[in-house]
Amino acid sequence: MHPAFSVIFLTTLIGVGQGLFLALVTGQLYSLANLLKPQDSLSFYAAGSSLSLLFLIVGLLASFFHLGHPERAWRSAARWRTSWLSREVIVLPLFMLVVAAYAAVHYFGLTQPLFVLQDVIEVDASLLLGVLGAVAAFVLYICTAMIYAGIKFIEEWHSPLTVINFTLFGLASGFMLAAAFSAWKGADLVGFYSSWAAVFTVMAAISRSLSLRRNSHLVHKSTLQTAIGIRHKGIVQTTQGFMGGSFNTREFFHGASESTLRLVYWLFLGMVFVLPVLLLGASYWLASPYLPVAAFAVQYLGLMAERWYFFAEARHPQNLYYQSMA
Repeated sequence: MHPAFSVIFLTTLIGVGQGLFLALVTGQLYSLANLLKPQDSLSFYAAGSSLSLLFLIVGLLASFFHLGHPERAWRSAARWRTSWLSREVIVLPLFMLVVAAYAAVHYFGLTQPLFVLQDVIEVDASLLLGVLGAVAAFVLYICTAMIYAGIKFIEEWHSPLTVINFTLFGLASGFMLAAAFSAWKGADLVGFYSSWAAVFTVMAAISRSLSLRRNSHLVHKSTLQTAIGIRHKGIVQTTQGFMGGSFNTREFFHGASESTLRLVYWLFLGMVFVLPVLLLGASYWLASPYLPVAAFAVQYLGLMAERWYFFAEARHPQNLYYQSMA
């Protein structure tokens, strides 16, 4: 498949935004349970959720560059009964609305308890919005991933591992950004978020390794023989049948060499899984406020490379008819 950078930015940016919001809500819950020191509503939670909203907005704007007619984007929500894309289009703005409300509640200090559970847990508007937003975030992860996992004829994507990978990558990058944000704000949560970021990064490394191993051993159902109905094993396509390129050759083949694919493969493995964890470990020993920021920057660049490879490794069956081009 041809990797569209607008979709790469969309999926990685909103994944970070979702993960950051989940990190903020996690920190708030830990504080509520007296496991962490409470943070200031305005300078930490309002600013952090605003940063999350910024990532979501930029990701949404990036998606418009992939549309032939952006003015018709609203129509994409019409098929919500059968289309995961339509469901994503509906859930994303709703999630953004909850994040904006969460930021507003903390910004204006509307955190007075609404009621008390079991005479212990004080529930305010921000907590209710946080739980609602957390549910919406996970639903959005599923919707985004199922756009690809639900395509049966692209066998590299048609796996539960696709949903798991999208979710874990979003959590890892979001908690990594939370660690960087905490370091920038001087909050005493860098170690907390760094630990969770490292855990999610390791989990993402395991799940992505499983999907890479699975894809490398795939035996595709469609072959050149089944495509043209001839069983001979020695079929070789020598020409694509026309002189110039077409929509098919542009959209369904990446055009990169094997050496480029291998370079991107090792690049994202190192930048997503290895370097960020090493930088977080170094920040713990050196007490540096800059290394968590560097860890997030490196991991996000690696995520872009990983998402590019995710599209490039997918073999669309139509390429069976354009093997000389590929």
